[in-house]
Amino acid sequence: MEAWVEVRRNGGSAAVDVETFSKIEGVGRERWLRELPRVLKGVTCAPKPMRRVLIPKKQPGKFRPLGIPCIGDRVPQTSAMLVLEPIVEADLKPEQNACRPERSEKDATGRHRASEQGVWARWSTATCPSISARYRMPS
Repeated sequence: MEAWVEVRRNGGSAAVDVETFSKIEGVGRERWLRELPRVLKGVTCAPKPMRRVLIPKKQPGKFRPLGIPCIGDRVPQTSAMLVLEPIVEADLKPEQNACRPERSEKDATGRHRASEQGVWARWSTATCPSISARYRMPS
């Protein structure tokens, strides 16, 4: 149920199966959610093809592809994420930013630059007293 709420909150458009949140809720959300495990356990269960949409980039005339999965695929994916994310997150070091919520490659490069500056400051203050007067060593 929590995964449904998260996927519903995120919204998004219909995929290749043209199944929308309002259609599912019209038939009965509870019934759809009860059927989902049976469908996923089925022998022929496989993700449906994604709908491909081209999203414009900042440069005029440039686009990037975006795949839109079906709601029936998004709910189990979100369920898996809700279960696995806290487990994986607990094992990661603070400086590891890949595929983590609220983190990006910009955070990683910013920390890296700050680390390089800290190393430079420690080296320069040790070798040149005039620099140590301008820059305080990080503690």
